Amino acid sequence: MKSPGCASRHIKCLIVNLFLGLIFLSGFYHAKNKSFLILKSHGELLIPSMPCRAKTNVMFLKTHKTASSTLLNVMFRFAERYNLTVALPAAHHVHLGYPKTFLAHFVEAFQAIGQNYNIMCNHLRFNPSEVQKVMAANTFYFSILRNPISLLESSYTYYKDTVPAFRLSKDVNEYLASPMKYYHPEDSKKNIYARNIMWFDFGYDNNAQDNKKYVQAVLKEIEQNFHLILIAEYFDESMILLKHVLCWDLDDVIYFKLNSRSQDTVQTLTLESKERIKVWCSLDWQLYLHFNQSFWRTIEETIGLKKLEKEVNHLRMRQKELMETCLSDQKAVEKDRIQNKALLPFQSGAANILGYNLRQDLDNRTLRTCQRMVMPELQYTSYLYAVQHPHKKRKPFGLSLPAFQEKKTQIPPPN
Repeated sequence: MKSPGCASRHIKCLIVNLFLGLIFLSGFYHAKNKSFLILKSHGELLIPSMPCRAKTNVMFLKTHKTASSTLLNVMFRFAERYNLTVALPAAHHVHLGYPKTFLAHFVEAFQAIGQNYNIMCNHLRFNPSEVQKVMAANTFYFSILRNPISLLESSYTYYKDTVPAFRLSKDVNEYLASPMKYYHPEDSKKNIYARNIMWFDFGYDNNAQDNKKYVQAVLKEIEQNFHLILIAEYFDESMILLKHVLCWDLDDVIYFKLNSRSQDTVQTLTLESKERIKVWCSLDWQLYLHFNQSFWRTIEETIGLKKLEKEVNHLRMRQKELMETCLSDQKAVEKDRIQNKALLPFQSGAANILGYNLRQDLDNRTLRTCQRMVMPELQYTSYLYAVQHPHKKRKPFGLSLPAFQEKKTQIPPPN
């Protein structure tokens, strides 16, 4: 028979073990019920212990002809909704110094505002050290890529009148049959859209030799500078992934396609031309292949394909609902059919850039929402500039300010 002292110690041990067990179970329960977020950060997977919280310091590298105008609209609407500060081009400019390599003073009021911008998303040629002067240390960096085959055809049509290599050739297939016949070294600065334009936008030499060691070093550097790279061919999937990694709501990533062109201006590439693009734009091609793989790998590690499909369907249903609410034609229309010329997108080259007609029976609140959904890039930039810098001279392409004013929703301070 045990002594009373032994029995007492036994009971104390049971109580301590029971207490520790309850703590463990409590921790497990809370862990199971937290919203965990898995992010690609500098090539490693991170699983934060804190609940998912909306990111409001975000830098989007707006690449050319990659559905980036649609994404810019998403970013601008998010900034307006939560009263965030956007790093806008200084003075009369609509780009952040592009095609010059970005410098911090290209941002309006940088000297006064310093590193207190939340959103950066206008065109620039990436320069990490200068961008970091403008954006906070905890800024989330992302960009988007497009298959170089369709990208070059789109660039050819859009920049037909301004790029010497395109202007001198009859059509895209003739250009690709012998690009060096039209792509003259002395015009290299004017021909940036004609070869490896995405490589250039990320801040690198678009005429560099395709050296394996060099390419791998650049890809690694991009992975270190950017948390996420989206893919234009999978735009809806990209929006769902972006929603998850930024902890945004579905309506934050709902979109109407902007800066798209009519189908009759799309040139048909021959099979030979498609293969030639892979060689002529080999740097872009390798960039695209690399991040197309990482895109799907990130989806599998964060959302999973089954949940992705479900959420894409929700996004499309919500998009359809908004189009029925906002648009009189239920779709984009050609430039000649756009009734409100203040919402006419910028027209370039041989492209016929489509726009939208809003319904006439919208109440004021719905009208403001719909206006922002269809507002072209230049007009939206001009509008935000007028809001943020009311004492500065207005940019061109301005819209009537009162028509776009609304009370902004407040959220907790930027993370």
